[in-house]
Amino acid sequence: MNAYGTRRAWAYAAFGLVAAMYCSLMVPLPADATQHSFDFLIVGGNVYDGSAGGAQSYVVATSGDKIAYVGPASDDILARSKHILHADGFIVAPGFIDPHTHSLDDLLNLDKHQNINYLTQGVTTVFAGNDGGGPINIGEIFDTLQSQGIGTNVALYVGHGSVRRAVLGMENRAPTHDELLRMSAIVEKAMEEGALGLSSGLYYAPGSFATTDEVVLLAKATKPYCGVYDSHIRDESTYTIGLVGAVNEAIAVGREAGIPAHISHIKALGVDVHGQSAQVIEAVEAARKNGIDVTADQYPWAASGTSIAASLMPRWALAGGRDAMLRRFDDPTTLVDIKHEMAENLRRRGGAASLLIVGDVEALEARTLEEIANGWAMSYIDAALRIIREGDAAVASFNMDKADIRNFMRQPWVMTGSDGSTGHPRKFGTYPEKYQTYVRDEKVLSEAQFIRSNTGLVADSFGLKDRGFLKVGHKADIVAFDPLAFRSNATYAAPEELSTGVQFLLVNGKLVVKEGSLDMNVLAGETLRRKEKCED
Repeated sequence: MNAYGTRRAWAYAAFGLVAAMYCSLMVPLPADATQHSFDFLIVGGNVYDGSAGGAQSYVVATSGDKIAYVGPASDDILARSKHILHADGFIVAPGFIDPHTHSLDDLLNLDKHQNINYLTQGVTTVFAGNDGGGPINIGEIFDTLQSQGIGTNVALYVGHGSVRRAVLGMENRAPTHDELLRMSAIVEKAMEEGALGLSSGLYYAPGSFATTDEVVLLAKATKPYCGVYDSHIRDESTYTIGLVGAVNEAIAVGREAGIPAHISHIKALGVDVHGQSAQVIEAVEAARKNGIDVTADQYPWAASGTSIAASLMPRWALAGGRDAMLRRFDDPTTLVDIKHEMAENLRRRGGAASLLIVGDVEALEARTLEEIANGWAMSYIDAALRIIREGDAAVASFNMDKADIRNFMRQPWVMTGSDGSTGHPRKFGTYPEKYQTYVRDEKVLSEAQFIRSNTGLVADSFGLKDRGFLKVGHKADIVAFDPLAFRSNATYAAPEELSTGVQFLLVNGKLVVKEGSLDMNVLAGETLRRKEKCED
């Protein structure tokens, strides 16, 4: 008998003939059988609780929106359960928590607010407002989301770039003392309204115009609320201060502000820094040994998602916004400098064949910059400038080496984060892709490490006290997936194909996925507002 057959035999033996009588995947017991203490009982699965521990042959019971029992099976537990979910051969775990998404627009959209691309990956909680682009009207956004309903739980960052834009616009200069105070007040108000912390996108304008000291000051405003500093670091390659220098800057912000520092979508981007994952890991490990709380997230894809302008344009050319940028294009002397830096940036990213158009311009989609330029009979840089002039385009930028991806993934402080954006398969398939490629096929991670990186590690790192673990009293966010069927169907050519393999999914105790089918009528998500100040 194989392992799955052994577990199935164990489950039926434990529950005797009663379980055999109700052999469908979800079976309500007769209403008069007993006074029900539990709404759902998950039986027969390999249960990972979100810690670093291995699987247990436990059952998990829920009552209302909470987990009510995790432990050995018994006839008493069975009799007290209203619905039985048979998870024979499946992995049962806390619902996954994605610390880096771009899902806020979807959650605010009544056609997309169920967030099905995340639910079908087993994700029950998303963070939004990353990369410095988070809203500054946090309370208003939370109220809207809660009133109209959402499919997943959501926490929000306030964005440094948004705060800077509100006070300085797109100006490339240091703020005055009074402007700094105004910016700090915006951050503090956002924290009072429930923000998770401050996000930055120091690679992107206008965040790229800020000094480290400016960011530290604003990050300090989050400390009374146990805030976290989350950063798309200033340089993931050799654009400015270099990959290791940018990691050290993020660590410095956390140290000086006295709060945890989190590095978004950690990577070694481009040919100049392939192999530097070892140096980055060494820097983070040294900081952690010195008492600085540093973590990171990562997606399991070799291509990042960005735009032609963001990947190739020098930051200084973006100052003042799009109109100012276009005026620089019309200045022949300035254009020479722009084109020179664009060519160098294209080299860093691996050349024109490494940039695949994935969105915004339908006629160009699924073609590389190299193919487009050849078709237009112009240079790669001139083709890029034409695309930018006409409104820009989203690209998948193939710039990573798999050895670095594996190296980062093995670190116990690196969690999974999709960075889900339109046109990239990571939005629809990050979690099953990581499992399929790096757990099942390549065995870079064990199942326990995979689950930990999606659940308990995220909850511990961001102070989510009642999620991320299968513990009594925690929220009943629970996934059960078939390890043989859990796969990403999204590709770079077809990035919006839903994942498969999640058999059951509960969000706050409500059954959202049943027998592999999504219930389109359930909006079980909650807004996760961090309002209380920290204890002294």
